[in-house]
Amino acid sequence: MKSVAVIGASTDRSKFGNKAVRAYAQRGFTVWPVNPKESVVEGLPAFASIADVPSRPDLVSVYLPPPVTLKVLPAIAAKGCDELWLNPGTESPEVLAEAERLGLNVVQACSIVGIGVSPAGL
Repeated sequence: MKSVAVIGASTDRSKFGNKAVRAYAQRGFTVWPVNPKESVVEGLPAFASIADVPSRPDLVSVYLPPPVTLKVLPAIAAKGCDELWLNPGTESPEVLAEAERLGLNVVQACSIVGIGVSPAGL
């Protein structure tokens, strides 16, 4: 079973950070929501930062604006992952350059669609 940390997970079911948590859970992933302001997202314990996630995730899916994404990239690199999914709206030239410098394997696409789920159906 694969695991995923969803950074920018949300309790607002209309937001993609929430839809991703639900989509990954539906697909059988171990899901670790990351949000410093929430303790639970969709019934799952939420973590304040990627550093607090209990083990190295296979995937990291980010739902943050580029300036915030840039700030969390070092912590993502320190935790490690096989793929870093930068969802639409999270990437910028600076984010991409820093991710490359840190040696992260970046996928620029909607991670929900990437696992075969339509966000419109969530």
